[in-house]
Amino acid sequence: MGKRNSQRKNAAMLDSDDDSSSVSSSSTSRTDHVSVSGNEEVLFDQDALLDHALDALDEKRSSTRERALSVIVGAFSSNLQHQFVDKKFATLLHLCLASIKKGSKKASAKEIALASHVIGLLSLTVGCGDNRAREIFEETARPLDEFLTSKSDLTKIPSLLGCLAIITFVGGNDQEETEKSMDILWRVIHPRLRSNVVAVKPSAPLITAIISAWSFLLSTMSEFKLNSKHWQNSISYLSSLLDKEDRPVRIAAGEALAVIFENGIIEKFSADSKGASAMIQEEINLQESYIHLQGLKRKVINQVKNLSVEAGGKGSAKKDLNNQRNLFRDIVEFFEYGYSPEVSMKIGGDSLQTSSWSQMIQLNFLKHFLGGGGFIKHMQENEFLQDVFNFTPKRRYLNNNEHRMSSGEKRMFKSPNSVQNKARTQLLNKQRLLSEGRNLGHYAASMVDDEAF
Repeated sequence: MGKRNSQRKNAAMLDSDDDSSSVSSSSTSRTDHVSVSGNEEVLFDQDALLDHALDALDEKRSSTRERALSVIVGAFSSNLQHQFVDKKFATLLHLCLASIKKGSKKASAKEIALASHVIGLLSLTVGCGDNRAREIFEETARPLDEFLTSKSDLTKIPSLLGCLAIITFVGGNDQEETEKSMDILWRVIHPRLRSNVVAVKPSAPLITAIISAWSFLLSTMSEFKLNSKHWQNSISYLSSLLDKEDRPVRIAAGEALAVIFENGIIEKFSADSKGASAMIQEEINLQESYIHLQGLKRKVINQVKNLSVEAGGKGSAKKDLNNQRNLFRDIVEFFEYGYSPEVSMKIGGDSLQTSSWSQMIQLNFLKHFLGGGGFIKHMQENEFLQDVFNFTPKRRYLNNNEHRMSSGEKRMFKSPNSVQNKARTQLLNKQRLLSEGRNLGHYAASMVDDEAF
């Protein structure tokens, strides 16, 4: 009984007709949360809100669970919730998995997207040096595989792709597990169909999401199984995507091809063919594969050159066109001179720099997953991501060890419209009503005593 009353309170706190009362999972609508001296009340409100959100994940109403997950996504993106994770890790993981696993509560596409996002954020928060990252991978990979294989609703798949990529990136133990996750992603595009099943054609946004997640995992690989048919099929398919009308698809395919060639797939076939002289047929097969891959590479180079100078068509967005031209000019330069693009990004007063296609792919994928402000916050404080990019932020403190809030942080945490202040107002209102109820009861009891006297 007590638990149900608590859940009703949580639902009342999180349910509202005003969508702005929940923290959006959009990458542009949140900023970072910092501990500020004299502002302990903000910290308390956020901790209380996370506890209420976690309890609300057990509610029957899908809209309540969605709002609770939105709050958690916002909190985990904008700050490293180590203390909350230490206390509630298992509960949070299993409640999110309940939204994804088949046969559980009926979950909307939005709920599944948010739950999978929370699991990815949870993995990034604990980092690869923690056994909990391994637990997340082991507990989550199979349900994701089953869901992606079932294709019950394609609208729910893109968020699951990002989740699978992140938990493999953090919690996968070896390259075999990474290859398995890459294979799961690839099967969404090329499903192994039974005779009575009709293939569902993936949309352009879904193809973009799959190729981006696949490239992200490919960028972490240092060695590859030299299966000639596999790589011929992969490069050939990605080459075909360069001819698609959708620009994000072309860009994702171009980045994937750049990572493949940066890792020297073709050269590895050439080297192995020269060392296989003891087995004549194997040497012949490897040489044939090498020749075929060289032909594919020449085709890709011609496609890339054309895309680097493509004229804008009717209704073409100038920004998208410029992004495409810039990317493919970089790829042309890479093919001709071996130069990889160098990226420099400001993190506070520090500079994060990348100098390879693999690092650039990782940077862009994690920025997209965490959101702009969330990525900056994690890069400043998340030691796992700092190790990934070999980034060491300078420690800047004010004389009194306070952190000065930015204008964005003030809007997020001090504005009357912030989610923390709205939640705090709701809590104070409830406390006031309870207090008035107790005072009324005390007054009524006093009146009875006076009459009896």
